[in-house]
Amino acid sequence: MPTPKRISDIKPLVTNLAQTSHYEVIFGGLSAPLRGHLAARGIDARFIGEDVGLLCNSAVLPGSSLGTADISGNFTGVVEKMAHTRLFTQIDLEFYVDSSYRSLKFLEHWIEFISFGSGVSPARDGYFFRMRYPQEYKTNSTRIIKFDRDYDKQVEYTFYGLFPIAMNSIPVSYANSDILKVSASFNFDRYVCGKTSSYSVYSGISNNLISNNQRQQTQQEDKTANKPGASRVPVRGSSGVVFRDADVSQGQTTVTNSFTSLSGVPVINGY
Repeated sequence: MPTPKRISDIKPLVTNLAQTSHYEVIFGGLSAPLRGHLAARGIDARFIGEDVGLLCNSAVLPGSSLGTADISGNFTGVVEKMAHTRLFTQIDLEFYVDSSYRSLKFLEHWIEFISFGSGVSPARDGYFFRMRYPQEYKTNSTRIIKFDRDYDKQVEYTFYGLFPIAMNSIPVSYANSDILKVSASFNFDRYVCGKTSSYSVYSGISNNLISNNQRQQTQQEDKTANKPGASRVPVRGSSGVVFRDADVSQGQTTVTNSFTSLSGVPVINGY
């Protein structure tokens, strides 16, 4: 049943919310032919790996859905939905255009490269488009990293098979000057939520897995919370809201900076 909560109980939760303005976009894993095509137009590897991500003033964290099918026959008169495909939505990124127009050229010539399979000059009469093979224009190492001001916690998305499918037109006018921006839509085959580096896999923290120490602390906390007849009572400590067992008096609970000792059992602060 619902139980009343004091402001002091929920304040540590509602005052520690993530913000939208701290993120980083990193483009990586472009093929050698694509990098050469861009380098010949003044878009070097350093700009691709560092600067264009900083110029990305608006990004989105990706979403996905499950395609389902109606299945009948398992139970009389009951139609069930079964998942058969995971579907990914495209993402839109917006970039500031620098005075050298490199961010604009980066998108323009990436799209151009995809349809530049004919290899002849686009200025020739009778020019035609021929698409390149996907492994030449897709990237498997583009990442969006979402973090906050303390840089402590983060969530990372790595995209596989990402490439631009549309670059929106850019309005210009003689009216009051504003910062020039360019936006593009990107498609991708799939993404992985969580770190994917070889070090994170070796350390056992890839794909948002928690470390062994955190896992052991969580298991210990669950054991303490699930003791027969035990209930949790909020206690104000120097490090925020902690919990003690109802059968342990507040005088028997020792509060330290990082742990609360409940009859000799360490428990993490918080909910």
